[in-house]
Amino acid sequence: MRITLGSERLLASPALDAKRVGIVCNPASVDRQLTHIADALAAHPRARLAAMFGPQHGFRSDVQENMIETGHGRDPLRQVPVYSLYSETREPTSEMLDGLDVLVIDLQDVGTRIYTYIYTMAYCLTAARRQGLKVIVCDRPNPIGGVRVEGPMLVSGFESFVGLYPIPMRHGMTIGELARLFNEQFGLGADLEVVAMEGWRREAYLDAWPAPWVMPSPNLPTLDSAIVYPGTVLFEGTNVSEGRGTTRPFELIGAPWVAAERFAGALNARRVPGAFFRPVVFEPTFHKHAKVRCGGCQIHVTDRTAFAPVLTGVLLVEAFRAADPEQFAWRRPPYEYEHERLPFDILAGSSRLREQIEAGVAAETIARSWEPDVAAFEKLRERFLLY
Repeated sequence: MRITLGSERLLASPALDAKRVGIVCNPASVDRQLTHIADALAAHPRARLAAMFGPQHGFRSDVQENMIETGHGRDPLRQVPVYSLYSETREPTSEMLDGLDVLVIDLQDVGTRIYTYIYTMAYCLTAARRQGLKVIVCDRPNPIGGVRVEGPMLVSGFESFVGLYPIPMRHGMTIGELARLFNEQFGLGADLEVVAMEGWRREAYLDAWPAPWVMPSPNLPTLDSAIVYPGTVLFEGTNVSEGRGTTRPFELIGAPWVAAERFAGALNARRVPGAFFRPVVFEPTFHKHAKVRCGGCQIHVTDRTAFAPVLTGVLLVEAFRAADPEQFAWRRPPYEYEHERLPFDILAGSSRLREQIEAGVAAETIARSWEPDVAAFEKLRERFLLY
């Protein structure tokens, strides 16, 4: 499969001619030859790179921990200001946007509702509307495909920076399609242009074409990590290690109270579609249980078509809780500057999933309870699909 990225199509067009351009990007904002979009803009013969904006983890994606704000600076090579949109502000201020003719967004999403880059995009659309500034979103593949939709819907009252709008955990859309959805359905009202890709197919995972995997954030080192992430990200809301501090975050899941072989064997006996749970013992170098031996499993996806990451994540939460109900715990606030609600509820989009788990509802039954909302969302999103 041959794909032309939205950024490649934009740079080959006259759309940026004679424009002062601001770019929202990070290290994954590269083309097939690994040329970064900021470098391409800096070398553009007819456009001027005037400012750069970084999402969570920073423009260089060098900030590890979820709650650490990043500061502003100046890029010494390109000689332009670099503004953090994960700082004292989540959206660009009028001062940051002053003097720009257009704001370009080229960020790699990973297909999961809680990934904050899509809300950085939404905040940019809101700020640009107030400024009277045009926004161009360069579309990129959803690395885990654009067919499957899965998981609980965000409920009103649980909005946060890991979930601003009522969409399921796995949304099955590209960042450009989400920009259209947010801008029209949720009333952002920006002057928006989405530069679509050429050649992308909805069923394709990122490795279906010769594209490099550049980590979109520090703890998604591989496509395998991204495939399981829509489910295992729920462990951020528990005291179980989601593998941060290892070389396979979100694939390795474990806790000090778990006997790995027994735990993985019981999971495999359930014949979870598309998954094999290999017993592992690991010591995180940082984050939860740093330097403490954790037993658990590595999730190996054996059939992407059959694999349901959110269902699998819920099943794993149930299994770790059952392994020792007294040691398992829901992580306490704060999380993403939310000081009242449990982090698990913020991630899940409501308290319902946690309450179902606490009531002993089986993961498969929980997954069936999502189906009406997922069906309604799939009907809604049809208007905004580009491929």
